[in-house]
Amino acid sequence: MFQYIDQHYVEVNYNGKDLKFGELIRCTFERCTFTNGSLEEITTSNCRFIECDFSGAYLNGSIHTESAFVNCIFVDTNLFVAKFDNCKMTGSDFSNAQMDGITIFQGDWSYTNLRHTRLVKQDLKGVRFYEADLSNTNLEKADLRDCDLTRTILAHAKLHGTDLRGANLDGVDFKSINVSGARMDRDQAVHFLRSFGAKVEGD
Repeated sequence: MFQYIDQHYVEVNYNGKDLKFGELIRCTFERCTFTNGSLEEITTSNCRFIECDFSGAYLNGSIHTESAFVNCIFVDTNLFVAKFDNCKMTGSDFSNAQMDGITIFQGDWSYTNLRHTRLVKQDLKGVRFYEADLSNTNLEKADLRDCDLTRTILAHAKLHGTDLRGANLDGVDFKSINVSGARMDRDQAVHFLRSFGAKVEGD
């Protein structure tokens, strides 16, 4: 086990390195690469990762608290049972990432690419997904209450049993999604009907 505190790294190559069980506190990594690295059960706290590449890395069981991963690449990354607590993930790409059992507690996931990911039964209350791409994502029985889904792409997402109550759905293209079986509040239902040209009593 290792511990780094208040360190700053720029363009360092950690590809394939064994970094398991490490602890990072208030560290900054800019344009560093961690491809195919072993970062299982690593913990980060108040760290910043800017334009870093985690493609093919193992981050399963890792815990991240109030850390930022801005414009990072998580293509084919193993995030099984990883936990992100109040983290900023804006602009990051999670294509083909293994996200089963992941825990996402609040935080900012705006502009992320989460296409085709599996988030079944996940508690995502209050997470900010502003303009994120959640197309073809499996969100069945997920809790999205009070999320910011402004202009989020939800085309062909699976929403059966998904709780959307209180979520901001401004700018969502309802014509591209199937809300059958989803839970919505009255205002959302009215917005949905209006998007299809219905005249709601009181209009």
